[in-house]
Amino acid sequence: MAKGYWIAHNPVKDAEVYGAYKIAAAPALRAYGAQFLVRAGRSKTLEGTPHPRTIVIEFPSYQAAQVCYNNAEYQLAKKIRLSLVDSGLTIAEGCDT
Repeated sequence: MAKGYWIAHNPVKDAEVYGAYKIAAAPALRAYGAQFLVRAGRSKTLEGTPHPRTIVIEFPSYQAAQVCYNNAEYQLAKKIRLSLVDSGLTIAEGCDT
């Protein structure tokens, strides 16, 4: 079964409020087996529009990634995130090879 991924670009405007988002999102992410692969470390954009902050979260499956995002608990956390960042989020299916 192919894994699922959240790929996000979240430039943080207020670190304190973003901390509240991370706390609020943690239970839903844990419940669906999320694992952070990239969490705003160094990056270099070689093509396209640069993003100051990239996050990649791996889930056991594409379905788990979707269900987590749509989970009521995560939707409450999402409201916090959207109040302070101009966010982009993609859910992608990994290669099953």
